[in-house]
Amino acid sequence: MIQLQAALFWAYGTGATFALSAGRQLQWWQRSTEHEGVRTRSRAANPYLALTVAFAAVLLAPTAMFLLWLSPSWATMHVADAPGRLWAGWVLLESGGIVVGALLGFLAAQALVLVGAGYWAYLQTVGAHFLLFAVEVHGWDGDGWKRALTVEGAQYRHWADDSVVNHVLDFLTSGTFLALLVLGAAVVGVLLLTEIGWLAEGWRLPGADDDRGVPRVVAVAIAGAGVYGLPLLGALAASALVRLAGWGPGLAVFAGVAGLVLLPRRSPVRWLYGKVGVPRRHWRADADLQFAPGPAGVTSGPTA
Repeated sequence: MIQLQAALFWAYGTGATFALSAGRQLQWWQRSTEHEGVRTRSRAANPYLALTVAFAAVLLAPTAMFLLWLSPSWATMHVADAPGRLWAGWVLLESGGIVVGALLGFLAAQALVLVGAGYWAYLQTVGAHFLLFAVEVHGWDGDGWKRALTVEGAQYRHWADDSVVNHVLDFLTSGTFLALLVLGAAVVGVLLLTEIGWLAEGWRLPGADDDRGVPRVVAVAIAGAGVYGLPLLGALAASALVRLAGWGPGLAVFAGVAGLVLLPRRSPVRWLYGKVGVPRRHWRADADLQFAPGPAGVTSGPTA
């Protein structure tokens, strides 16, 4: 649904965000697959993983293919001007890569959540979405935002011949933008409903509300700002620094500031992360998390 050069970052970030949103449920799932040291069912069969792959395969990849065919110049950042000029490998990379990227993002974040490193799972989402927005805002030469606002390659090549306002108006009245609105309503709507729904489902598990430090509506707002707003702000800041100081010095300054904001134990981002009520430790450390034995000694579900 977005340009090829950024689609794989979005797919990875989406998979990681899905796993983080369902972090508590994934911990419950891991514990329920083990009973007295014996695994009772496959961890790969958990429904959150299956639904993540389905989302990527049913919504993300098909909408990306539709836009690639409808507007190949925009979808490839003006590398190919017509469907006949598309390299077949791009089609394979985007269609298959989106599904694989979402799967890898989910598995990476899930692995971190299951060992009690939930904050590092969150950083997976931040890093992927930062790269997504960096490609769209700056790109490889500072013109990413211009490519995003021009449907045809000729418009981009003659950007200086018209005003920014007219370029924006041309894009907003194009068929590509209309397609983005329609497809975006479906894709982004399902994405947000899934993430919020899984987050809220996790809050209903025993002990979950002990970790949530703000009302649920505020927690959702903080989560959205942390997953999407912070990476966008970071991409804008990195672009500004690169324009002012060049690639080397600009990225060095940005990396230093980002490290101070994200990594210290008492950083504001860590503090806000703790308010949302997503996992901060491994389920084995929670003495109050107990499973009731089901038929034939198989664990059946959580009890308070």
